[in-house]
Amino acid sequence: MTCAPTEASPELGPAPALEDADYFHVSNMLSPEEQQRLKVMRDVLTQEIRPHVAEFWTKDEFPHHLLKKLGQHGFGAIETEPGSRLFKGLVYAELARADLSLSTLVGIHNELIVGALLEAGSAEQQDRWIPRLKTFDAVGSFALTEPDHGSDIAKGLCTTATKEGDEWVLNGFKRWIGGATFADFLIVFARDTADHEVKGFIVETDRPGVHARKIEHKMALRIIPNADITLENVRIPAENALTGAANFSAANILLRNSRAWVGWEAAGAQMAIYDVVHHYATSRHQFGRPLAEFQLVQQPIAKILGNVTASLAMMAQLARLQEAGGLEMSHAALVKASTTALARESAQLGRGLLGGNGILADREMGKIFADVEAIYTYEGTYEVNSLIVGRAVTGASAFI
Repeated sequence: MTCAPTEASPELGPAPALEDADYFHVSNMLSPEEQQRLKVMRDVLTQEIRPHVAEFWTKDEFPHHLLKKLGQHGFGAIETEPGSRLFKGLVYAELARADLSLSTLVGIHNELIVGALLEAGSAEQQDRWIPRLKTFDAVGSFALTEPDHGSDIAKGLCTTATKEGDEWVLNGFKRWIGGATFADFLIVFARDTADHEVKGFIVETDRPGVHARKIEHKMALRIIPNADITLENVRIPAENALTGAANFSAANILLRNSRAWVGWEAAGAQMAIYDVVHHYATSRHQFGRPLAEFQLVQQPIAKILGNVTASLAMMAQLARLQEAGGLEMSHAALVKASTTALARESAQLGRGLLGGNGILADREMGKIFADVEAIYTYEGTYEVNSLIVGRAVTGASAFI
């Protein structure tokens, strides 16, 4: 008996609409206008971005034309345009649903770059950069982490800034800096050698002494390039200092907001997982019937949907806290730790459900599986975020 292959093409077809993964209809809490805006942005991501990212992920290559397309459709201005926190969060989720690498770059862009300028930048700095950032005509990069300091960066940061006349001189090293190989400027956090406070600075990447080298051999978030940065006697004018970032508390506010954003990323990644497993189980046949008819297939699908639903519900409540001005670091740490752990479990279940096809990037599941491992540990590891929550609820710090 000769059988023609039925799965020669890895094409998954169109992803289900948000309502399929948003089982408790969180998006219905948006106003009708925001629901329509979300639909338009989702359609752009589903039709113009998601079908093309696996190729670039596999090649470890950044698709600059897709970034321009995102800019044309308002994804560079999420934090500067009107909208509820729930709407903005669901946009971040849709970005992650399309691709976690691009959502990482867009999230850093909005939460950490635009956010830093809005929170701590001077009027002149905002006027210079924000109009171009909104359309991705300019790209910034957030340079905080160092080769030997990640979780302990607040106390361990070694990069220095020395005031000499009307200039600052920066020296040091940064690591894992996303998008730095093509960014127009870095927001660098460095320790003032005079008062030993950690301060923020805008450093244009074409200044002498700024060197960015791509980190090779990544197995996750392969679309966004991360870089090692060397700052060697880099001179910047005094007006490049972020006037509102005179100590580490400014960076801490940004880290709080970015941890909340990662919670939306984790929810979006799980929506993508659900899309893939639902489509696969209902379209692939084994033993003469669809996989979806088997109990051992339905159970992980239900578990994944439960994880998605729990993550979206948690993030919706966090959005309400954020809207009311009540967001605290422990809230952000809890959602970051919890939703990424759920995403990790969902990715494991989805990868297993697809069998051998679960390790293929162009089937999406293999790519998502790897990328979820990255979001599980960035913006604070699961353990560090857990300790932040533990300190908040017990009053006792377990940090050394």
